[in-house]
Amino acid sequence: MKYGVPLGLLHPAAWKDVAVAADELGFESVWLPEHLVFATDLSTAAYPGTSEPGIKPGTPLFDAPAYLCWLAACTSRVRLGTAVHLLALRHPFVSARAFATLDLVSSGRAVCGVGAGWYRGEWDAVGLGFADRGARLDEVIEVTRRLWSEPAVAHSGRFYSFAEVAFEPKPVQHRLPILCGGESRAALRRAARLCDGWISMPHTLESIRPQLDRLAALGGTGSVTAHAYELGAPEEVASWAALGVDRLIVRPWSRGRDAVARLESFADAYGLERPARL
Repeated sequence: MKYGVPLGLLHPAAWKDVAVAADELGFESVWLPEHLVFATDLSTAAYPGTSEPGIKPGTPLFDAPAYLCWLAACTSRVRLGTAVHLLALRHPFVSARAFATLDLVSSGRAVCGVGAGWYRGEWDAVGLGFADRGARLDEVIEVTRRLWSEPAVAHSGRFYSFAEVAFEPKPVQHRLPILCGGESRAALRRAARLCDGWISMPHTLESIRPQLDRLAALGGTGSVTAHAYELGAPEEVASWAALGVDRLIVRPWSRGRDAVARLESFADAYGLERPARL
């Protein structure tokens, strides 16, 4: 089992220290969420399934691939992922370039986690149709794959069209992984058919089973990353693995100031192998 660390659940001032600790303790990956912009009008901000706003407009927002480039310079082994990047809010050139750059400066450690998003306000703010976000994301994924792998790319699609362009440098990884977040049927279908795997919302062993069953029924055979914030004990890991999960994103701390110490305790309890110092 691989273990990841959700930096977005910490104050940004702690991200560097926690990423460095994760790197040194044998964690496989660190993850940043993202939004592009928050509107001050909260009428479109109710989080799905609730009546409460899912955002606070004054929350600091960062360009996740750019921030991960800085963390790449502070670390040497840990993979650097987004959970998730709103790929379709930008022209395909923009995010394709950002992740190719991250992969280059990190020597092949980028993971591109993507999602269609739930928050209408930022789609309205950039002038893109919220209802079309899934179809737009599908097209951007396909274009991005081509930009990362083909010597020259021309495209004519529903949302984007451009004459032939070159796109260099390519990512270091032969196939930079794209993982899809979201739990709707459309998101699971996207994970199964267009991406290299799926990223879950926070789950327990019991609550994730229906999503994994639906993913399997859609033909999903890729990597499964589960946010398992309530992971109880090392003995539980085998049950996650039996479900097909190969990466757990864990939060062993309850207070941010304890994050590094709790990561150290987790690494010892779960038998993470600390890499030799270079």
